[in-house]
Amino acid sequence: MKKKVLFMLSSMNIGGVEKSFLSLLSVIPKDKYDITLLLLEKKGEFFGNIPDWVKVVEATWFTTIKDIILQPPHKTLKEYFDNKQYVKMLSFLSKYLISKKTTDRNIYYHHIFKDVPKDFTLYDVAIAYQGPTDIIDYYIANRVTAKKKVSWVHFDVSKHLINTKLYKKLHKKFDKIFVVSEEAKKRLIEKLPQDVSKTEVFKNILSSKVINNMSLAEVDFDNSFIGKKILTVGRLSIEKGQDMAIKVLSKLIENGYNVRWYCIGEGEDRKEYEALIHKLGLESKFILLGAKQNPYPYVANADLYVQTSRHEGFCLTLAEARCLHKPIVTTNFTGAYEQITDNYDGLIVKFDQDELFEKITYLINNPGKSEDLSRNLLNDIVDTTSEIDKLYQYIG
Repeated sequence: MKKKVLFMLSSMNIGGVEKSFLSLLSVIPKDKYDITLLLLEKKGEFFGNIPDWVKVVEATWFTTIKDIILQPPHKTLKEYFDNKQYVKMLSFLSKYLISKKTTDRNIYYHHIFKDVPKDFTLYDVAIAYQGPTDIIDYYIANRVTAKKKVSWVHFDVSKHLINTKLYKKLHKKFDKIFVVSEEAKKRLIEKLPQDVSKTEVFKNILSSKVINNMSLAEVDFDNSFIGKKILTVGRLSIEKGQDMAIKVLSKLIENGYNVRWYCIGEGEDRKEYEALIHKLGLESKFILLGAKQNPYPYVANADLYVQTSRHEGFCLTLAEARCLHKPIVTTNFTGAYEQITDNYDGLIVKFDQDELFEKITYLINNPGKSEDLSRNLLNDIVDTTSEIDKLYQYIG
């Protein structure tokens, strides 16, 4: 009989977590596992990439609590008052104030989720895949029936702020915590030492063969430009550091380098970045390409791949650039040293404009060094498809 497995994510927008989930599905045998994907919202550019053998369900209850969770508390209180829901208003206010006073967000979520129905389907394993995400982790921990429960941590919890009291209680209800890198595991245990015995590293599934095949697709990547092409892939948000990339490009142009910097990705900080690009007069030099379902042809045709993240859990895009043997400069976020040996198969810098500028110009001025970095990447084993055995062993 097939094992019943539930995965939960927020949506299928283009992002590292969503991409890693699709990669995971690509190596799960559909004849052995009955997979259900629960989404807070059935949307996202990657939605069409979900295999047809996966059952997709939308959390219809999410619409009833979405505004309460995402909007400021005073707005929720005003809405209760305007609708003359005085009992609800007072109940919400008291739970919010107690939660804030005790710094225990569990009290707040217990109140919000009290009317969210339970899922009484008995799963062999239920997985909060987008951890740590409060809503998803809370729902799997408290509203799902399963023989085993997993929280899958994709972020550095020392940078991705979490409510410690909430997660101490939530993680007691999980049998296993998967973390995507050794460094991210270390940071998690520092914050939640109770998790040490049930935490295990499970690297994002990555197939070098698939990535290389997809990189062969033809794209118009500013083909007429004869200067150096620098590429960064990632959501347009402050943690990905594109603001530093824009400033470094300005300095490169000022110093006479014939370069263009391209960013693949979308995000909440696009307008801020567009304003900074305009302010520095870089409209024709720093190019926002938007989200791409297949970024690999762009990576393959770039001269240099630069990862500017302030923090990561593992950084899937860096691993993908390694698969394609690109000269790489990356900031020293969590997990960077697990992927790159500094000065051997890439260059690692602090999150610092001057240091990033220095390393980029060093590679431009020394093409032989770029070739050495790429050549050394040929010896790296980037493929992680064997990681799936850990899931098989756990599910049974």
